[in-house]
Amino acid sequence: MSEVLLQTKNLKKYFSTPRGLLYAVDGVNFSLQKGKTLGVVGESGCGKSTLGRLVLRLLEATSGEIFYNGDDILKYSNEQMNKMRLKMQIIFQDPYASLNPRLTVSDIIAEPLKVCKTVVGKEAINNKVSELMDTVGLADRFVNSYPHELDGGRRQRIGIARALALGPEFIVCDEPVSALDVSIQAQVLNLLMDLQEERGLTYMFITHNLSVVKHISDDIMVMYLGQCVEFCPADELFENTLHPYTQGLLSAIPIANLEVARHSKIFVLKGEVASPINPKPGCRFATRCIYAKAECNNADVPLREISPGHFVACTRYK
Repeated sequence: MSEVLLQTKNLKKYFSTPRGLLYAVDGVNFSLQKGKTLGVVGESGCGKSTLGRLVLRLLEATSGEIFYNGDDILKYSNEQMNKMRLKMQIIFQDPYASLNPRLTVSDIIAEPLKVCKTVVGKEAINNKVSELMDTVGLADRFVNSYPHELDGGRRQRIGIARALALGPEFIVCDEPVSALDVSIQAQVLNLLMDLQEERGLTYMFITHNLSVVKHISDDIMVMYLGQCVEFCPADELFENTLHPYTQGLLSAIPIANLEVARHSKIFVLKGEVASPINPKPGCRFATRCIYAKAECNNADVPLREISPGHFVACTRYK
């Protein structure tokens, strides 16, 4: 069995608002093994990106524990976290907003090398930048280009090169292909998978696209309003979907074959989305669930292991 690289225990992040506390991440538990990919899926606003920033400590958790190689990094000092930054990186969602428009491609990729002083000397830095550009498939002719001169796919490759600059072992991929055309999405996904195989990288891959997450993930965690509602291996999720919310997400995937589509059962999600501000006890999906009953609103529904490695938070499974 692979060694666990990252683990969270009862991780929570609440934001103060004029109306009360917004439960962005509320009691999330998961384990991620070295060299594997954990896909995190859910609707916009479910807490996926917040979770990714929490495990990197770009946001400070309200409570809980984050274990990296067995150590609780929430107890780390700023100096200790600066050293951890060499091991943990992020690829941001928007390749247009995540790059400094005043810096050239070489300056953007070289910036973490200069800040962390992992490579010293102008010639050594230029050689490292050239190597990284070659790794992610960026031609040398773009070395002095600015982000606005490049298309979305090339900009995202710059973001990937910047994330790789310090030689990390864990990368949070925050919807890295959602802003790209479909053909470019495939190229970037294949690049990420090749890099994982070559370098033994571990990914947390955040997306709302289930087709993408099936292609790249080993395990998948489905989130709804700050909570994990289903967690299992990727193949298991698509073959044996248990939570009604996950069934609704899978039903929304377009089917290219019209004959198959006509005979497919469509699981339509109805009802109002519950407020994440000071939520009441009970299942937060109950307001949209066709199977909801009284016990769903009595108390929070914990994750239960229904079959080996398959966890679900639903009163239908006990």
